[in-house]
Amino acid sequence: MQELIPKSWESIVKKITEQPYFSSLGAFVNSEYQNNSCYPERNKIFEALKLCSPKDIKVVILGQDPYHGAGQAEGLSFSVPDGLKHPPSLINIFKEIQNDLNVAYPSSGNLRHWANQGVLLLNATLTVRAGEAGSHQRKGWEQFTDDLIKEISNTSEGIVFMLWGGYAKKKSKLIDGDKHLILNAGHPSPLSANRGYWFGNKHFSTCNSYLNSRGDKSIVW
Repeated sequence: MQELIPKSWESIVKKITEQPYFSSLGAFVNSEYQNNSCYPERNKIFEALKLCSPKDIKVVILGQDPYHGAGQAEGLSFSVPDGLKHPPSLINIFKEIQNDLNVAYPSSGNLRHWANQGVLLLNATLTVRAGEAGSHQRKGWEQFTDDLIKEISNTSEGIVFMLWGGYAKKKSKLIDGDKHLILNAGHPSPLSANRGYWFGNKHFSTCNSYLNSRGDKSIVW
């Protein structure tokens, strides 16, 4: 599995991939892909890293699991390919952007254009068995992505970390808040959003103001 990690990330992940748990994780993932239908496609497991090299990261948005429905997962948290129906959480993300920045609701749920601007769309667990939500949790992925977040925090400066929901908020302990901006909100899922924990957080305008204050370009959300 290590051969799938982009070369631009080698210096960041070197210490991580040398840990014993990563070998066990790789064996598990290889077995799952050989014996079951899994998402995303194997060559897209590290798609978030492919599209956003360490030197280009401006923002990190942390999801939990890949979508487990056919054709949805493409290795980017919250994103779905062009032409697919927008999942409920993504709808609420787009509604918040619409209200926050006074822009039109987009037709496509494909977030690759965010990744190309320096938004790392990272799921805590990078694979899943088809139709079985959470089926690849607690196999080592969470340790890998926690280690990755720590390395990003330690080796970079001025990154905006958007942590949505209780699970993501726990990751704040991995991030140096003196070097980076941490934005917390409820999860954009309907359950959380309808209780008032999501809408009005203004994360997208706050993020751009912070980037501008550092001399960086805004993200075109």
